[in-house]
Amino acid sequence: PAGPRRVSFSRIQEPLEVPDLLALQTESFDWLLGNEKWKARVEAARQAGRKDVPTQSGLEEIFEEISPIEDFSGTMSLSFRDHRFEPPKYSVDECKDKDMTFSAPMFVTAEFINNTTGEIKSQTVFMGDFPLMTPKGTFVINGTERVVVSQLVRSPGVYFERTADKTTDKDLYHCRVIPSRGAWLEFEIDKRDSVGVRIDRKRKQAVTVLLKALGWTNEQILERFGQYESMRATLEKDHTAGQDDALLDIYRKLRPGEPPTKESAQTLLENLYFNPKRYDLAKVGRYKINKKLGVASEITRNTLTEDDVVATIEYLVRLHAGEDTMPGAGGEVIVEVDDIDHFGNRRLRSVGELIQNQVRLGLARMERVVRERMTTQDVEAITPQTLINIRPVVASIKEFFGTSQLSQFMDQI
Repeated sequence: PAGPRRVSFSRIQEPLEVPDLLALQTESFDWLLGNEKWKARVEAARQAGRKDVPTQSGLEEIFEEISPIEDFSGTMSLSFRDHRFEPPKYSVDECKDKDMTFSAPMFVTAEFINNTTGEIKSQTVFMGDFPLMTPKGTFVINGTERVVVSQLVRSPGVYFERTADKTTDKDLYHCRVIPSRGAWLEFEIDKRDSVGVRIDRKRKQAVTVLLKALGWTNEQILERFGQYESMRATLEKDHTAGQDDALLDIYRKLRPGEPPTKESAQTLLENLYFNPKRYDLAKVGRYKINKKLGVASEITRNTLTEDDVVATIEYLVRLHAGEDTMPGAGGEVIVEVDDIDHFGNRRLRSVGELIQNQVRLGLARMERVVRERMTTQDVEAITPQTLINIRPVVASIKEFFGTSQLSQFMDQI
């Protein structure tokens, strides 16, 4: 470390050096930018055989997620890669004196492809000034020093709860599949012992409707869940005839007032839980689901799978039936309710991830503008620069540092 060396005059030698207490902030931000410090950490972890350092930077992740942006007919696409930063214009002290933001200009290589002619236009596009972290783990925004506080959030995964019904004193069971980003999927067993599902926090439906929409027949449902009274009762009350009928039923509940078609219903369900652009469990969510339900999905599989849905339903009905274990891919798994307040079921969202989410929001808004411009501009004249409007991205980052509850004045901490 820089600066003068500390000399200890105490009689008892210090057994441990004081760790770098700012590492949580600085390492998280280094990961977001993908700078040299982060690359050195990735290399050190690789040589030591450790897997605790993510090998893709935060900005790389979101540029890869959003690429390619295609127009409505799929004839043109725009993709982003290789972001880089120029050196900051002013030093930290100059920014404090002049009431400016300590930031560096960010550039990204944007590639426009015309799929009909095969023409590719590549350009380096300015994506706005990106606030930089000072060596002290703070940011200088409009001349004032600010700190981004880490947020303690519910970890993505699957959670089972038991509550007592106030009128009948019966145990009610509830299950939530919580993603890092995307729509919730909730299952519950009510006082009439029927198993219901809530898709994206909308009205409750029989769980068998969801299974049928995924392509299951009555016979398959009975074969897998026939020994459970709750599932047999639910199936008896469910009057949907087959997959098409079930899909339309789900569509009516999620989009009331719109004319349902089989294709639009299928797309809606796909987009909600099975499309990586719209749904992300993150590695921690996938790990927790695999562990809790005993499913053997790849740790890189960040969307839900049919196996996850079926295993979740089975876990819930077994919990309701009072069973203690259920067979999983790696042996028996214990069937029990979770304590949602337990710190094992929570995780820290540090500064890098919080800013990444803001940039993601800004890019999603920009994506809409790009799509509209693709349809209105003359194909010959289009270049990446004419399609991209960086305002939503810049505004999103500015809004986070200026008004978010997690961005606080340094002197108030």
